[in-house]
Amino acid sequence: MVSEKSQFAVETFGLTKIFGDWWGRSRVVAVEDLNLKVNRNEVFGLLGPNGSGKTTVIKMLLGLLHPTKGRALVLGGVSRDPKITAKIGFLPEESYLYPYLNARETLDFYGRLFGLNSKVRASRIDALLDMVGLAGMASRPIGTFSKGMARRIGLAQALINDPELLILDEPTSGLDPIGTKQIKDLIVELAKRGKTVLLCSHLLADAEEVCDRMAIMYGGHIQRLGSVDELLKQTNKRQITTGVLTEDTLQKIRSIVEKHGSEFEVSEPMQRLESYFIEVVRQAHKEKRPTSGAVNRLEATQADATAAVSDVLDRLVSAKVETQKQTEIKKAVETIAIEPDKSVLTKLTQSGDENLTTPVSKIDKPVPDTQKSENIKKNILDELVGRQGLAEDEKNG
Repeated sequence: MVSEKSQFAVETFGLTKIFGDWWGRSRVVAVEDLNLKVNRNEVFGLLGPNGSGKTTVIKMLLGLLHPTKGRALVLGGVSRDPKITAKIGFLPEESYLYPYLNARETLDFYGRLFGLNSKVRASRIDALLDMVGLAGMASRPIGTFSKGMARRIGLAQALINDPELLILDEPTSGLDPIGTKQIKDLIVELAKRGKTVLLCSHLLADAEEVCDRMAIMYGGHIQRLGSVDELLKQTNKRQITTGVLTEDTLQKIRSIVEKHGSEFEVSEPMQRLESYFIEVVRQAHKEKRPTSGAVNRLEATQADATAAVSDVLDRLVSAKVETQKQTEIKKAVETIAIEPDKSVLTKLTQSGDENLTTPVSKIDKPVPDTQKSENIKKNILDELVGRQGLAEDEKNG
């Protein structure tokens, strides 16, 4: 049942899951006494090593696993409620897709499950295939996809219903660095548009760049919880980045720092490998080098990349708005069918009155044969009188 809108997209109360053995005896405590609150419109990272309980938490949130004790609320209700389910997008750790359907048919199938009409499905499918770089492979069977390509189509199906809450379990697993960067840009843009993203991952660099807050799990418990700055900022050190300095200037800075008893280290900043990799591939893409892999949209700058993601999301949102308009039109048509236009009834009534007040002389009716009618009446009377006289004679005689 859906309650009033809560400030939390996800809220758990003492959530616990203990897996038993064949005889029902408790064997493994996967999650224990978890109290977690995920705010609406934020990217929350659920981090931890393999076996820390991240996927178990997600399955309990989605109703795929029943908790041993405790409870969880999702978007103010329970995930088993169809009204709540319709607002959730989920990308599991492994993409279980029908291998004989192609990419377009797969998205169309999930669009039908959410009740999207054909026009909206077609619009959203085109936008999503373009976004994940599979527009040129829309007719290729899913069974022939690599793991990275399967993750891309899995992400597209998670977004087909324009969800309020997006739960991503290892979304960048199997993706190349370009695909990983695109997914991270997409997550950031979705958060700007009011979506809530619960990101489950053990790839810490990915979570660091996109998450507002994060929780680090180990052994089914939350070990650390807070914003990225709160957890990672080193308050006992200072970092200064400048342009190229002369040796004399560096020596002066060194003497000042050493005078105050602090450590001093000078080094050339390193570019991140991801940025360097993407720049190399972007240059090859610009030179139109052939490739048999997924076609990634590589814009000239980060601003262009952000604009491209925003454009795709605009197309997805507009499809939903169009659906609402069609719903309004349908309701209007149904209202007209139930409550006919009074002006039409007035015209019909007026037409009836005019017919009633029309002079009889103007009505085209057949003129009756008066002489024939009189003869019929006379014959009937004679017959009646004759029968009556016969009855009286029998009585007297």
